[in-house]
Amino acid sequence: MTTLQTDRRKFMLGSTGLLATGLAVPAWARGESLSHARQGFGEVSGERIALSVDRHHFGVGGRKGHAIAVNGTVPGPLVRLREGQNVRLDVTNNLVEDTSIHWHGLLLPFQFDGVPGVSFPGIKPGETFTYEFPIRQSGTYWWHSHSGLQEQEGHYGPIVIESAEPDPRYDRDYVVLLSEFSPRHPHEIARMLKVGEHYFNYQMQTASEGDMPLDERLMWGGMRMNPRDISDVTGATYTFLVNGHGPMDGVEYLFASGERVRLRIINGSAMTFFNIRIPGVPMTVIAADGMDVAPVEVDEFQIGVAETYDVIVAPPDGSHALVAEAMDRSGMGLASLTSHRGHRATPPPLRDPVTLTMADMGMGSMDGAHGGAMNHDAPGGGHGGMDHSGMNHGGDDASPATDHGSMDHGSMDHSMRDTSKLPPDVKVGPGIDMVAPMPMDRMDFPGLGLETVDHRVLRYTDLKAARPNPHRMPTRQLTIHLTGNMERYMWSFDGEKFSAVTDDPIRFAYDERVRVKLVNDTMMAHPIHLHGHFFELVNGAGMMDQPLKHTVVVQPGSTATFDVTANEPGDWAFHCHLLYHMHAGMMQTVTVRPFPAPEDEA
Repeated sequence: MTTLQTDRRKFMLGSTGLLATGLAVPAWARGESLSHARQGFGEVSGERIALSVDRHHFGVGGRKGHAIAVNGTVPGPLVRLREGQNVRLDVTNNLVEDTSIHWHGLLLPFQFDGVPGVSFPGIKPGETFTYEFPIRQSGTYWWHSHSGLQEQEGHYGPIVIESAEPDPRYDRDYVVLLSEFSPRHPHEIARMLKVGEHYFNYQMQTASEGDMPLDERLMWGGMRMNPRDISDVTGATYTFLVNGHGPMDGVEYLFASGERVRLRIINGSAMTFFNIRIPGVPMTVIAADGMDVAPVEVDEFQIGVAETYDVIVAPPDGSHALVAEAMDRSGMGLASLTSHRGHRATPPPLRDPVTLTMADMGMGSMDGAHGGAMNHDAPGGGHGGMDHSGMNHGGDDASPATDHGSMDHGSMDHSMRDTSKLPPDVKVGPGIDMVAPMPMDRMDFPGLGLETVDHRVLRYTDLKAARPNPHRMPTRQLTIHLTGNMERYMWSFDGEKFSAVTDDPIRFAYDERVRVKLVNDTMMAHPIHLHGHFFELVNGAGMMDQPLKHTVVVQPGSTATFDVTANEPGDWAFHCHLLYHMHAGMMQTVTVRPFPAPEDEA
């Protein structure tokens, strides 16, 4: 009770400050009566679709707060489309602030991509904006606001695009939209992260906890870094949702005996990586980010923010827990896959908290714990095999540079802050507090906390395109560093916040083929999303088999590489999809020019 009273007093002081400065105060701050948004979502479809954005209250799991609802629900409605149709979406803004909708993963003209300041001006209060574009694909996608921090407040929803060709592989088809709800206003969360990046972390390691050697403990302390810094915002304030419902709400996915069920799993959260499993029920992954992949059977997979995975399951009769455990193990979303209506499955307990390792600092692959490294430095490389030359596989003859046991921890603080290791095009300043000394490709890494489980876990190296992709060799390589200062909560690309680089976009020539290497100099995983395009993961698959994705998770202290054909002209956002990282500056604009001549003139 005391905490709630304190928070409310701080909030009211903040609202008073707005009044004192003469700034416009939104309805929720003025205490006006708001209707309560419905949990879950309905469905809209057709050639013309109307969406209305409004302020509402929302509550789940005993937590209540303000929200943004679309068509009266949190999440907003499932937009169901069909491949080959043309669609018009009329979005009416009933807020007192600008809003927008980005159609995440959809191929469309850039002026309808929905990013204010990049591809259109936004939707003003009281206005209706019509998005109009042809549907050129099928699969599982989602939509969300790209205005401020509205996505955190409920302004998001799923998209399913039906294929022009029926799929006989399943009998039932369900959407599993994962997200979070906090009673705190997102700007309050952003302020708390700026004041103290560990504000929501209740799993800090004590001096005597675990089996970490003393020298490593001293090293972490000397660097002012926390080996339990897994997620910025946690179950301390979040309730984790499945289709807008909390763990105690009893969400059911019904099936009949012998049926095969397709689950379209969407991570529509603001900040949470989820580990997905159905204990006792294998999952066959058939699509990633809406694009078909060769089927691969797993028992668990980690899904980054903004990714989607489609799986097919053939559950035995009974009730099975569909578990979406937060990566930091601070809570879970929960539903029941059941053949008995009204029967809830018993969920497993939360697993032990995750602790970062030397490899997560960009110290290379220590003791082989985090999988191999692939050599993608040359545009023609990375397809044939693994480069193990820098790895210690546990043998007695391991080199000092990669032997965990023989490393000089006393010198690591200096090496991890040595900005001379960065290329000259990276802006060095207070926005960078760490440089990964030995970043390695970790496409074979299953995700933080999953490297030691005793069952099958999906890795990016398991993904192959379902059908061969036409392939051209890249003609240029571009390296981008993911940079940040965790203590000050500053995030950027190449050391520069988005606000500082709006006039200096990443430039691609139309139809240019580029290999992009992302170097993560931070100790957090970043889901990096490119608007308007699909890229091919350079994951060790053959040239024709590289899987298509629109979002790639770059693991801590590591690299990730993709090939992209810049064949969608216009201006596109490129950013980390952790909402508060993007808000703090980890975003850029990609511009593709020139526009091609119309077909009748070509």
